Formats: sequence, C-alpha cells, structure tokens
Amino acid sequence: MGLYLNLGNEGFASARRSNYVDKTSVIAFMNGVLNTEQRYVCLTRARRFGKSMAAKMLCAYYDQSCDSRGLFEGLQIANHPTFAQHINKYPVIYLDMTGFTTRFHGDRNLAAKVQEELIAEMRGLYSQVEVKKTDDLMNVLSRIVESTKQKFIFIIDEWDAVCREAEGNEILMDAYVNMLRRMFKGANSEQVFAGVYMTGILPIKKYNTQSALNNFLQFTMVSPGPLASSFGFTENEVQVLCSEKGMDYGELKQWYDGYTIGQEKAIFNPNSVMMALINGRCENYWSSTGAFDNVSRYIQMNYDGLKDDIVKMVAGGRCMVNTTRFENDLSTIRSKDDVLTALIHLGYLAYDGDKKECFIPNMEVAQEMQNAVEDAQWNVVINAIKQSERLLERTLAMDEVSVVKAIDAIHADNTSILKYNDENSLACVLALAYYAARKDYKWIRELPTGLGFADVVLLPNRNVGKPAVVLELKYDNSAETAIVQIHKKRYAASLLDYVGEIVLVGINYDKKTKVHSCKIEKVVK
Repeated sequence: MGLYLNLGNEGFASARRSNYVDKTSVIAFMNGVLNTEQRYVCLTRARRFGKSMAAKMLCAYYDQSCDSRGLFEGLQIANHPTFAQHINKYPVIYLDMTGFTTRFHGDRNLAAKVQEELIAEMRGLYSQVEVKKTDDLMNVLSRIVESTKQKFIFIIDEWDAVCREAEGNEILMDAYVNMLRRMFKGANSEQVFAGVYMTGILPIKKYNTQSALNNFLQFTMVSPGPLASSFGFTENEVQVLCSEKGMDYGELKQWYDGYTIGQEKAIFNPNSVMMALINGRCENYWSSTGAFDNVSRYIQMNYDGLKDDIVKMVAGGRCMVNTTRFENDLSTIRSKDDVLTALIHLGYLAYDGDKKECFIPNMEVAQEMQNAVEDAQWNVVINAIKQSERLLERTLAMDEVSVVKAIDAIHADNTSILKYNDENSLACVLALAYYAARKDYKWIRELPTGLGFADVVLLPNRNVGKPAVVLELKYDNSAETAIVQIHKKRYAASLLDYVGEIVLVGINYDKKTKVHSCKIEKVVK
C-alpha cells in the first residue's frame, strides 16, 4: 500500500457504514469494458453529486491488496455474473488531482511533478523491476506490467482540477493533457491498462472541436448514456430514505429534485439529500465553487442577452441551448450557449436533452441563482423578487387592487424578458411575481385535477400555517372567467390530502389595454 497504489477499501467502507445508496451499476459497466477498446471511461458530473464516492467504490472493488467481498454483500453488483471475476484482482493506481493543484498551484511543471511522485513510488514498490533514469511514467508502468504480467486499473478523481484552476496557463494545460495522452492514447496503452476511469466536473477538453483523448467513452450531465441513474439519487431511492428517516418526501423533492439526466426524469442532488436527512430539515446546502465564480463573470457581462435568459429561468421558464460548441474549458467561453452549458455541467442548471432546453431544477439552486443575480446588481429583478413577499401577503388578504398593481409593475419593469404572447408567458411573470412563495410553498405548474389542469397551485409545506392558493390564468379574457373555471373543474376539491382554506385567484391580461385584472375568492376544503 502506498500513496497512490493500492490504497485499500477504507474509503468505501466508511460509506457502507453510513446511509449508502447502491450505485454499483458503475462497476458492472466498467467490468463490461475492461480489456476492450472501450476500457477508457470518463464520467463527469456536478460537484457534490458523488464523484469521489464512485472512485472510492471502484478502488475498493478492484484493489488486489484487500478483500472487499463483505463490503459488496447485498448490493446489486454482488449478483452480477462478473462480480467474482474481477473483485480484488488488479493493482490500482488512484490520483486525486486536487491534491496536486493545491500543493503546486499555478506551477507550470505540475504534470512533471505528478510523474516524478508516481515514478518514485513505483520504483519503491516494484524494486525488482529495472527502471532507467530516462524513463517517463508510461515507460515505468510498461516495464512493471512486462515483469508482473498484471495490468493496472487507473482511476483519476477530479481529473479536470488542473483545467479549472489553470486559467490562462496554456503551458501547464498542454503538459497535463499531453501526459494523459501519453498514458492513455499511446501505442502500448492497451498492454498496460485493463481499465481507466476518470471523473470530474468538466468533460475532456476539446482542441479545435476534437477531444485530445477521443478514445474515451464520455458520460456527462448533458449526455449520461446508460449510466444516467448513477448520476444522483432517483425518486425511489429518496422515497426509501425519507421513509427510513421520517422526512417529508414532497419537501425534499421541491428542494433537491429537478435534474433531467438522460432518460432519468427526476434525479436528486445526493449530497443535499443526505445533509437534509442528517440535519432533519430542508435548507440550502449548496456550496459555491471557484468554478462558478469563473462563470458568474460571464453572467454579469450579459453575453448575447444572457441576462434575459437567466431572469426567465429564475421566473420558472426554460431556455434553448446548444451544448455542442462548448470546449469544456471555463477559460474559453465565447457565447451565451457556452455559459449555459458550463452552468449545466456545474449543476446550476438542468438540461432536457429531448427539447434542448435548460432550466433551474429546484429551490436550492434557485436561491444560488438569485445570489448570482444580486451579485450582478440587476436591480430591477432584485426589486421584483423583494416585491414578491408583499404580493403574497396581499393575495392571501384578498386585496385584488394591490395584486393587480404589483403584477403590472413587475411586468412593466421586465418587458424585455417577460413579453406576453400566451398564458405560458403570463405564468412566467407570475412565477417571478410570486417568487417569495417558494420559501413556504410547493409551486406546481399544471396540476392534473381529473377535469383538466390548474395552471398554478401553491401547496403550503408541512407546518406552514398558510392557506393553499390556486391560480388560474387567462389571456385576453377575464379574471371572472378564470374563477368560474376553477369552480367548474373543481380544482380546489382535487387537492388530495389537503384540508383547510384555499385562496382562488383568477388573473387575466388584456392585450389591448396591457393591464391585468384579478378576482380572488376563498373556500374551505
């Protein structure tokens, strides 16, 4: 056991002693590609989405210096036909690149120092293997494999730490990428490595639209392939955790769900879910990173009308995005699409691959985006958010005149963003107008009622002493018609498991007069 070779299984053992959620499907996938042309895998996802946990799991499974069978009992992989074939059968090299970027921050010789440390350890652990002074790391590993007849598993955690922190340092970047190419794309790479697994936030950097390591299978927040369910917690997994801990699943869903990862339409932020379960309450557990600081600069620069798109998403809308041109490098952002794509990889936006749209996934991230808007000093938007607290109070007080004035003002101040052309646009401005309601309410668009869809329903969170709100929206019609529809289609009666007061709100926008009208009633269920 060394600093980089065969670190054992204690990292994964710690996870198993906690509330571990089974993500061993990644092992099954890796077993399927070992010693094939697809042996090179790069799986990238947002920070706090379990990257390091997966790396430790793979180390524990493949590491020949320990016996990890007991750790995998009861997990999916234990029943897989390849389980016994590969468990604890390989020498495993593990690198956490953040350790090097912290120690050698900004040092253009970082790649050389990584090689020096690995070579020194290999020489010590494989003293029987003759190594020449002129050998680089790949030569040393080749000699070891030739002598031992055992191929390596190579795992790199935070592979892109150098890329994220070496902004403008092209010499360092090129040296690092060339080191990876020398190892994983060289003539004898297949003779040295049974498998390679890299993880991080950003996909592999592109050079002239091509990846420098184009032999890697890449799975990302944009294109997760068959590993989509491993990117975070699924609905079923969170429901089980909530049942065990006595937590309100609906509240966790509102706070931490919303990521559409490939065919998985409801992926939760795993770190935030676990923190909520540990602390017994939902709140913002997101921690901003230096990578986001880089991107936030571009938000403030308002690339190609980016401000309008951000505000639209803060208001609950979606925006089209072309994710194909992003070079996977935070220092070479050239367009609005690049910024939005970077935010997807960082986890600040979710991505719907079917519709090519991005959006803010949940309340936790919405708070972070609100912070970004405040940092950018978009005062009109900030004022709208602040006014939303007053608007909710006036709505619950059934003050129709004040509600109309507030919505008129918010619409007028944000006309470049919130241009009305249908009821969906009206719903967008109302989402901004009632932004503060997200603190105490679950915001539901188009709640199915059996007789149609209520446009917007605000359901109070558990232990919140406020009534539910049903908002019915009309465009070039009347607020009274909206109220009639609420009654006719029995929207209030359809709120299952809810008992108490319900405020019914009908809102109409008149295209000719460019003003809103409002009708409010109250019922008890």
